Amino acid sequence: MALSTSGQRRFLARTTRLVGLSFVGASFITLLLDIPADLDVLAAALPLFAVMATGFTVVGRTRSLPWTATILVTGVATILLLSLDALGGSADSTSTAALLLGSAALPSLVICNLDSLARIVTVATGAALVVVTTVLTTVRAVPWLESLLSVVVGWSILTGVTVWLSVSISRALDRISRLGRAHLAERQATETEAQRRQGARLLHDTVLATLTLLAHSGVGVRPDALRAQAAEDARLLRQLRLGGTPMPRSSGAYTLEATETSDLGHTLESVKQRFDRMGLTVSWHGAGRLLLPSDVLDAFLLSLAECLENVRRHSGVSNAEVTITQDDTTVRAMVTDTGVGFDLDQVDSARLGLAESVVARIREVGGRTRLFSAPGSGTTVVLEVPKS
Repeated sequence: MALSTSGQRRFLARTTRLVGLSFVGASFITLLLDIPADLDVLAAALPLFAVMATGFTVVGRTRSLPWTATILVTGVATILLLSLDALGGSADSTSTAALLLGSAALPSLVICNLDSLARIVTVATGAALVVVTTVLTTVRAVPWLESLLSVVVGWSILTGVTVWLSVSISRALDRISRLGRAHLAERQATETEAQRRQGARLLHDTVLATLTLLAHSGVGVRPDALRAQAAEDARLLRQLRLGGTPMPRSSGAYTLEATETSDLGHTLESVKQRFDRMGLTVSWHGAGRLLLPSDVLDAFLLSLAECLENVRRHSGVSNAEVTITQDDTTVRAMVTDTGVGFDLDQVDSARLGLAESVVARIREVGGRTRLFSAPGSGTTVVLEVPKS
């Protein structure tokens, strides 16, 4: 029976070591509890027990076939040696010690040696010798049939346990492998969906915004500003077509090089200049220069720019106020306009401008978005992002 992984083999080898050492120790203790009549036999058996203990220790680490054979030969020799002591008159303790070796300690070698023909042949040959020598050694204290059954049952049980363990471990590893593959497939699907959503946001914030301006004949925007924005969007589309993965540098501008941190004041100035060109006057209040992790800064500024774009396109007014504050853990931006407002319950959750380019983008970096509006009362959006 083939064992499928090195992990299985290590586990079975360690189990062999545990069972083997336990019963070798039990056998030796049995001899000590009833000192044999012939102390010379005990003295001769001591190094044999030491060799078996050493062998099980090595097999537990390396599954060495030579050491497996050594344990079997040493075990048979020990049982034969104990038969000399049994003839001397201490048959009960000697027979018990021999039975522990023949029906439990030596059969434990089956546990890690059923994965190749050479190992099976070695263990099977050893098992035959162990059965014969154990029955001969214990015949004075135990009926030969009882002794035979004890040894055969011991070898059979450990063989059955080995087969069961191997099959169970193989099935468990199979399930783990399937779960791993399912997890990988789910992660890849999630990453693909995240990339799709990011691409949709990127196009919404740039190309679609410019196309919307063109569809409305660029009302409120200077021709040179519209041309500059269209040129920037064309560059972005070329990067996408060539397989690039543009990363946001500031609202309306993307680059292939990501930065660790950016000067928030300078980037906010870029956002301000963009909306000045687009005909929206933004009054800035509060915090000036701030540093945020690049991914948080990108999400913060792109969401802020989208809020201002919504003011420009939907509020009916040409000005807005942005107040930026901070504390030890959080940076906040409040975008306010005095425009037409809207009913929050009537907002389509599928709209990219709100659901994706603002709410989802801020949520993905551990922040949150709050929206306050009513028809005829203007709109206020609060963006909050963590500093780390």
